[in-house]
Order: sequence, then C-alpha cells, then structure tokens
Amino acid sequence: MYYPFFRGKQFELLAIRESAEVIADAGFNPIIEPVRETFSGLQRTLQELVNQGATAAVIVNPRYGDLKNDGENLAAYLTQSYGDNDAISPALLLTSTMNVDDVLEKMSPYEERPLHLVHAGFTDGKGLAASLPAGDYTHIFLDARNTLYRRPFKGGRRILVEDGFERKKNADYGFRDRFSDLHVTFDELGGDGYGDFLTVGDHYAEGGGPAYAVAIHLTFIDSVQDDAMFVYHFVSDTNDTPVDPAGKFSQALGKLIAEVDRDGSNVLETSAVQEFRDLHDRGHFPGLGYVKKLSIKHHLETLAYFHSNA
Repeated sequence: MYYPFFRGKQFELLAIRESAEVIADAGFNPIIEPVRETFSGLQRTLQELVNQGATAAVIVNPRYGDLKNDGENLAAYLTQSYGDNDAISPALLLTSTMNVDDVLEKMSPYEERPLHLVHAGFTDGKGLAASLPAGDYTHIFLDARNTLYRRPFKGGRRILVEDGFERKKNADYGFRDRFSDLHVTFDELGGDGYGDFLTVGDHYAEGGGPAYAVAIHLTFIDSVQDDAMFVYHFVSDTNDTPVDPAGKFSQALGKLIAEVDRDGSNVLETSAVQEFRDLHDRGHFPGLGYVKKLSIKHHLETLAYFHSNA
C-alpha cells in the first residue's frame, strides 16, 4: 500500500532500521536508492527488515551519490545476498536518458524475479508497455499526477508517488503546510498504492553548510480536513548567524512541545515524539541528522496508525 522512497544516507537507513517492526506490521514496502559506496549500513538495514518480516525494493542503478555512474557492485551484492529472497526486490530507475532497448537490457538479469520499475522521467511509456516480457512488475510512478503516461500500464500494479515536502530555507518555513492526500485518494487516481519522499523531499544534496536556522518537521493527519496530511515546521528564532545550533534546536523543540501538548493537537504521540520530549527534558542536542531521523520515524508511525484505524 505505502511505498516510502528513501535515499540511503545514514540517518535514513537508521530510521528504516529502527522502524522495521512498524514497517512490517503495517505492510509498508520501502524503496531504497543507495547513495554510499560502502554497503555496511544498507546491509544492516535490509537484514533488520527481513528479520521483522518486511519487504523492500533496492534500486540497482542509482542516479545520485557514490554509485550514480557505477551500480555494478551494488547489483552484484544484492544478487549474492538476496538473489533467492523475494523479500528484497531489485528496482530499476527509468530516466529520461533511457530508451526502451536500454530498459529491456537492464531488466534482463532479473527476468526470473519480481521487479520494481521506477518511472523517473522516462518518456516512452507506451513503447515500454508494449515491449515488456511477461513478469511480475510493480510500476512506481514518481510523477503521481501524470495519468496519461501511466495509462498503458493499466492492469499492472501501479504505485503513485509524489513529493509532498516543499523545500525552502529553514528560516522561510511557515508554521503549517499541506503535505499530501495520496494516502486517501490513490485508489481514486487509479493507483494500487502510494508513496512519498517523507519529510526529506525528493531533492538530493551531499551536505549543506552551517545552519542559520533549525527547523523540525512533523507531519499530521487532520480528520477535519478529510484526513489530508499536513506538516508543521517548528523553526528557531535566532537565525542571523550560524552559531549555537544547540540553542536554535532548543528554540524549535520548545515550539514542538507546545504544539503536541496543546489541547486538540492533531500530532500523534509516536515513539519519535516521545524521544523529542526526552531531548527537551534533558536539554540535549543530538545533531541535525538525528532530528531528521526522528521526523522520518514519526511520519512512518503516523501513516501506520492511520491505515490501521481507517
């Protein structure tokens, strides 16, 4: 049903690993695009998913990070480690630089396996649909609203993904933004499931400079708004210089705690929120990667709770 799209940075892999039981119990299917040359973090993450009985798909031809020009070692690792285990499926990115023959060539090593095809800018959907050999395919469409492109794949398993997270400078975020309604409307749009890029967004960058502002992002589902999902942005106040990130985090965290403690708050009391409470009580700054990890875990738990109670 839900196919969250991750890039394989350390804090994202940690979020998956720590949420593996939630992912398995909810029947979520993460899509992971590895971006690091070393596979140790990916290996631990996939093993924890398998241990918990979850499934996942791993992109064998990443377009970002250390492996963007050479995914052969990654493909070999996945074949060796999970070639006979369909809990971890290969996934292929179909980009604008590829034609139908390119896609079929990249598919050939996996013709005996379930395969995820991630449509990420590929343009000849009609030609590809007519050329696909018989097989077990899950089509992941990163442009969820492009109904004309995905029409030729009708009858197959179609997952609609959109980026609900609008990326801005931290200081420029307002208090609340709309995130998505795909978790409610994907079937009306012709999808068999849906996905998003969580509270990270589709934008990829190796790293940023010093933070002038600290922002904590928490998603919530508003039953008054037909169960649409929104996101709160809790932003620090002293944003003129990059000094004192711990103080900036404390300012943002204080706003988060005030909101989750407010009567009538829509924010679910997840394990991540409990960790935020503990950080607030201890006055501890764990680093910005850790904060992003907690936001991701909260997003996963929020959607798991929604689907279990829908």
